[in-house]
Amino acid sequence: MLITGAAGGMGRMYAERAVAERAASVTLWDRDSTALARTVDALGAVSQGRTRISSYVVDVGDLGAIAKTAQKVRKDVGNPDVLINNAGIVRGNRYFWATDNGDDTRPTMQVNALAPMYITREFLPGMIANAYREARIVNIASAAGTLANPRMAVYAASKAALIGWSDSLRLELEQADHGNVKVTTVTPSYISTGMFAGARGPVLAPVLEPEYVVDRVWRAMLAGRPLVQLPWSVGLSRALRGLLPTRAFDRIVGDGFGVYRTMERFTGRG
Repeated sequence: MLITGAAGGMGRMYAERAVAERAASVTLWDRDSTALARTVDALGAVSQGRTRISSYVVDVGDLGAIAKTAQKVRKDVGNPDVLINNAGIVRGNRYFWATDNGDDTRPTMQVNALAPMYITREFLPGMIANAYREARIVNIASAAGTLANPRMAVYAASKAALIGWSDSLRLELEQADHGNVKVTTVTPSYISTGMFAGARGPVLAPVLEPEYVVDRVWRAMLAGRPLVQLPWSVGLSRALRGLLPTRAFDRIVGDGFGVYRTMERFTGRG
């Protein structure tokens, strides 16, 4: 198993779940070397040698770093059977015209949208080649990718791109009869990890607890389910978005349910 953004937050929790279930190998990618080292030590203390834990300091916003590190992983550990594209950043609480192309837009698209594609492209051929072994790809997107929202235009765009690519990849694998590789796309609303500190959950979509999300995603990954929408109201909003005229949706869901005001007090980390 390989997990990106694994030094803390949800990434670390996926790694803890893997160790708890005695995965043979867990490979952690993160750009924060100090936090990554702490996570490796903590996981090693729990696994007591039952799980091989490997770590690599890598900035997934850098295509060259991804290619170089992927090559090292294949040499040192082997091609992973499970890939969790978890790393992500957010730049919020500002309108699009107040963002900076270099500091905001480019890194957000690189980390959230392009990195999962680049990383998956590195390891997917190995998954396909081993046709008799089950493989999983989990792409952590966001409900923001399914629904326009003020003060997070670039983030929403990056997650929309991720969702479109992820589900297209699922269909391509099915069409090409590579049934051993299953793709799961995850579209959660806000999660209380600090990344979206200050954001408010709208009506019918309370801020989610990370333990709950990890458990739901893990079960879906094992089962090879194509889509995880959390909470249930994310699916409802997608349905209403398709059924209602745009202005009616804006009034009922965006303003009435409070969706369009959720980022007004955002103070979270990137």
